[in-house]
Amino acid sequence: MMVNLFSVFDPSTYIMNLSLNWLSTFMGMMFIPLSFWIIPSRHLILWNTIIMKLHLEFKTLLGFNNINKGSSFIFISLFSLIMFNNFLGLFPYIFTSTSHLIMTFSLALPMWVSFMLFGWINNTQHMFTHLVPQGTPPVLMPFMVCIETVSNLIRPGTLAVRLTANMIAGHLLLTLLGNTGPILTSTLLTLLLITQILLLLLESAVAIIQSYVFSILSTLYSSEVN
Repeated sequence: MMVNLFSVFDPSTYIMNLSLNWLSTFMGMMFIPLSFWIIPSRHLILWNTIIMKLHLEFKTLLGFNNINKGSSFIFISLFSLIMFNNFLGLFPYIFTSTSHLIMTFSLALPMWVSFMLFGWINNTQHMFTHLVPQGTPPVLMPFMVCIETVSNLIRPGTLAVRLTANMIAGHLLLTLLGNTGPILTSTLLTLLLITQILLLLLESAVAIIQSYVFSILSTLYSSEVN
């Protein structure tokens, strides 16, 4: 029985005190057919096209120097992981791991820390120049340093909260509307089903957009430290 509205996000399947819900993070591989790996199928052609488009975009953002060679594939892998988890959460009885801050923060924080360490160790002077935007009047420089420092420190938090909040909002709306089904008349139930289908399509778009936003912002943060 659902104790409250947010209990749909609770990890609730346990074996020997081990939560099995988090295994949904690795379930994406189970849904890929064998033909994806064996022959150049439509799945492979479509996925290669998406990967190449993302690779070109990330490569443009990162720059073309030798340091960044191959870095785009880190962010493509991040995009794939988040998108798989977002989509799996739309299926019934599958736990949405990206709706939990512990998951999204675990992705955002290590990347941000590694960017900061690399930037401050290798490009210290360049990192200091980022604290004061070009053209800032001398009077405002101390305030701009404080503002830029705070905005830099909250980056992993904003990345994590943005993804989590978007996943929770859509799932809560679908749950709220779905719970009203048993008390509706047949006419209203038909309208509810159409609304639910439209919301599901919207959530599918949000699943792709949020994974793209997360990986693009991570790429931008990475390009700032070079």
